[in-house]
Amino acid sequence: MAWALALATCSGAAHAANCQLTVEANDMIQFNARALQVDAGCSEVQLTLHHVGKMEAHVLGHDWVLARSADVAAIANAGIAAGFDKGYLPLGDRRILAATKIVGGGEATTITFSTANLVPGGDYSFFCSYPGHTSMMRGRFQLSAKESLAANHSPGQPSVGH
Repeated sequence: MAWALALATCSGAAHAANCQLTVEANDMIQFNARALQVDAGCSEVQLTLHHVGKMEAHVLGHDWVLARSADVAAIANAGIAAGFDKGYLPLGDRRILAATKIVGGGEATTITFSTANLVPGGDYSFFCSYPGHTSMMRGRFQLSAKESLAANHSPGQPSVGH
């Protein structure tokens, strides 16, 4: 019982500074997270993508892209036409809220993006834009008000995105 209380206490404390995220991608065309959450109090988010597989970027690369959920399919389709040299993302597309570069096995990349244009509780998704990956490598991104994090967190359960 004491360990559950300690875990809940630690998880609650982690929410206070939840502005940094780390996501792993692998050669099985998977992210290690299906949902990510940051506090509405974060003016910026730092996200690190680690490709923990072995395949090169041209063969089986991955990126991390943030967009409104309704825009994901259109961005992914436009990205195919953009090609590898443009990171499978349409250049200058304002629907893209944040994006890493494509990385291959053993590589990592870090981006910092503003939350100024994100709405707490908005419907956002992250995905990999590499052709054929979007349907398997997609998850929900949530900007939450600090008070809602404590209310929605079950004691003893690990926090998403930590």
